[in-house]
Amino acid sequence: MYIRRMFAQKPCVFSLEFFPPKQELNWPKLQTTLQQVKGLQPDFVSITCSAGGSGTGGVSTCQVASYVKNQLDLEPLAHLTCIGTDRRGVEENLDRLFAAGVRNLMLLRGDRNPAVAQFRDFEHASDLARFVRGHYGAFGLSGACYPEKHPEAESLCADVDKLKIKQEQGVTHLITQMFFDNLYFYRFMNLIRKQGIDLPVSAGIMPIVRRSQIDRTLALSDAKVPEAFHRLLVRWQDDEAGLYSAGIDYAIGQLRDLIEAGADGVHIYAMNNADVAQRIHRGIADLLLS
Repeated sequence: MYIRRMFAQKPCVFSLEFFPPKQELNWPKLQTTLQQVKGLQPDFVSITCSAGGSGTGGVSTCQVASYVKNQLDLEPLAHLTCIGTDRRGVEENLDRLFAAGVRNLMLLRGDRNPAVAQFRDFEHASDLARFVRGHYGAFGLSGACYPEKHPEAESLCADVDKLKIKQEQGVTHLITQMFFDNLYFYRFMNLIRKQGIDLPVSAGIMPIVRRSQIDRTLALSDAKVPEAFHRLLVRWQDDEAGLYSAGIDYAIGQLRDLIEAGADGVHIYAMNNADVAQRIHRGIADLLLS
């Protein structure tokens, strides 16, 4: 099923995100994790780009998406980046995904990396969306958005203007970058609706459950840390079990607030951790059924 259609069938779409292992030997572990979360009945499962960008090194995005679709009978959302791939590489990835039965794509520019060759065939996710819509019309297209603006954007308003281009080029669903303060999400939603962006938006939440996640995750996401979350990190940073539980509880609190406020969907960055996904689901299941 196309993801865009899911939002017409239920008040809040529930989804999970996983990443392909960098080494083939870890593929069975991820398969077990995916089998464990199947019982949560996520509406779709997002698969990030494999090591090296769009399909090289370790287990490929297509391989995981195919497993999700054909072995678990869940709907995959396969990530596809373009900055590190030329047109031929994009076409090859699209052909492989289509042959595997994948019909939903998350289109991304990808992170700039001076150590990796950069191509100019598609400079923005909107360029990739235009190409896929024009040449591979069978795919449903999702895109990323940033409640606190993209790190490279001049302003939130300028970022929203670029988001309008994604909508014009065929993107029909958005997933946000992680955030830790729901007020930024609500402000963002008000802004994009006023600007005529009417796409369903899945609010992306990442539970912080390990000390090793703290600095790296916050640096990569550029997300602001509210005082309540900061106090949690300080209190539990030297207590592994305490941080694990507190991080999950904080995420559940965010999610319950979002669902009760009418969020189109909630998207959990599960970091390949079945226990985290299961605990989160238990904390919000009553709201998802309403």
